[in-house]
Amino acid sequence: MMRAMETKWLEDFVSLAETRSFSRSAQLRHVTQPAFSRRIQALEAWAGTDLVDRSSYPTRLTPAGQTLYTQSLEMLQALQSTRAMLRGHSSLAQGVVEFAVPHTLAFTFFPVWMSTLRQKFGPMKSRLIAMNVHDAVLRLIEGGCDLLMAYHHPSQPLQLDAGRYESITLGQETLAPFVRADADGAPMYRLPGRAGQPLPYLGYAPGAYLGRVTDMILKQSGTAIHLDRIYETDMSEGLKVMAMEGHGIAFLPLSAVRRELRARKLVSAVPAGLEGLEMVMDVRLYRQKPMDKDAPRRAAQTLWSHLQELTAGDLPRP
Repeated sequence: MMRAMETKWLEDFVSLAETRSFSRSAQLRHVTQPAFSRRIQALEAWAGTDLVDRSSYPTRLTPAGQTLYTQSLEMLQALQSTRAMLRGHSSLAQGVVEFAVPHTLAFTFFPVWMSTLRQKFGPMKSRLIAMNVHDAVLRLIEGGCDLLMAYHHPSQPLQLDAGRYESITLGQETLAPFVRADADGAPMYRLPGRAGQPLPYLGYAPGAYLGRVTDMILKQSGTAIHLDRIYETDMSEGLKVMAMEGHGIAFLPLSAVRRELRARKLVSAVPAGLEGLEMVMDVRLYRQKPMDKDAPRRAAQTLWSHLQELTAGDLPRP
């Protein structure tokens, strides 16, 4: 039996028609190129005809593809408009700002930032949707939230089209290695370790944003670092708990461990003289640029305008 057509296939197809590149569209849609190609093929199977001329480069649409592209733009716009109307029916939704936030920021930066924001902006109703970075980005792309909060580093930018999305920098976060303190307050394990005796390492699961930043820190280190990965998870809170139990070294956001550092439950794993084992990232807020037919909801627009008016030095930061 033929699979039902999925809306995301149309969004993939529109992206391909506009970029004329499978690889570029796969990046923008936050999927692997093979997965993106399979979705285009599934759409062609549903349509019963070829939509893409694969004999040319850059990619071109067939006449049937051109027809579907025009119709897809109209259908997707209609769906977005309908969704906006449905969300607007709720009196509560009118005044609520919906945030998509990666788990780590949801536990650390967001609550404190919200407290300081309210001191200047005033009371605000909000809804936080916590998820991994990939799903949070998709939530913004698919119109399931007003704003996306995420980390940013120039070497690891989010693949968001600058023509469609804009951002505001809210503050900065430092990623660094921490470890449990022993009875004397000294680190249980000290970097860099030795080749024959690597240090137990608590790492992020493959694909996690902070894992990619950590990998970059280790690769750029001027000193050979010897670690033995014994545990991994995609949540920094999970790594923090394991580090506090003495299982190994974890690279954690500074805002996630401030309380533990003050209580000496965690300490830096970097001895004096060893440098280059931390990375500073921005914390940014993203939104889709408003279009005439798809204006942002009033509460979200009011907040965004408020943040734009503040200078970088005046932005509320934890």
